[in-house]
Amino acid sequence: MSVLSIHDLHVSVETDQGTKRILNGVDLTVNEGEIHAIMGPNGSGKSTLAYTIAGHPKYHVEGGSVTLDGVDLLSLSVDERARAGLFLAMQYPVEIPGVTVTNFLRTAKTAIDGEAPAIRGWIKDIRESMKNLRMDSTFAERNVNEGFSGGEKKRHEILQLELLKPKFAVLDETDSGLDVDALKIVSEGVNRAKANTGLGLLLITHYTRILRYIKPDFVHVFVDGRVAEEGGPELADRLENEGYDRFLNQSNVG
Repeated sequence: MSVLSIHDLHVSVETDQGTKRILNGVDLTVNEGEIHAIMGPNGSGKSTLAYTIAGHPKYHVEGGSVTLDGVDLLSLSVDERARAGLFLAMQYPVEIPGVTVTNFLRTAKTAIDGEAPAIRGWIKDIRESMKNLRMDSTFAERNVNEGFSGGEKKRHEILQLELLKPKFAVLDETDSGLDVDALKIVSEGVNRAKANTGLGLLLITHYTRILRYIKPDFVHVFVDGRVAEEGGPELADRLENEGYDRFLNQSNVG
């Protein structure tokens, strides 16, 4: 069974005011097939965790470890982490002018698998996934995310997830900016990917609405760069009713 393990992770970032510590000792273990929801107020370190795992150079690891099946992810380059089985769906997907969606996906799949997918089967897979995600077939020949709406960009992220078949996926606020219909379609895509591959999910969100469609096994509340509380799906329901005030009050007292 594959395991993504985060142990005592401390991360900082350079700002105009100097070095700012963002993560203060995060411990988290995600097993294959598990869904972990990371919730918390703005500035609590949720997205920092996502981008640190993926290898963004802006974030400096001060201590701790991140391993995937015992392999030290922090020692790997971004592309090596992807080949090891890691996937990041970004909150704000970037545009790539001059590169079509079809070429982008095939290049990524080739890089991860070490060989190019057979054309006929690959085109069939792309068409089927795009149809399931309610994406117009013309998007395949458009440049990556160029002129896409927010919802279309998020659907394209999940298209990648379905086709690249990672071991673990980190979804950074994939629900932000989605209307009710798009949220349901994107969530169905995530659930489909998990059902097909058994991947583990780290789902970062402010809100519980996506958790109505993607059912978490575990919920972790982030406050001040560490896990303040952990529980099952019932913890998300409590957050929906109470918000984060009790955690922030504890933090201020501390």
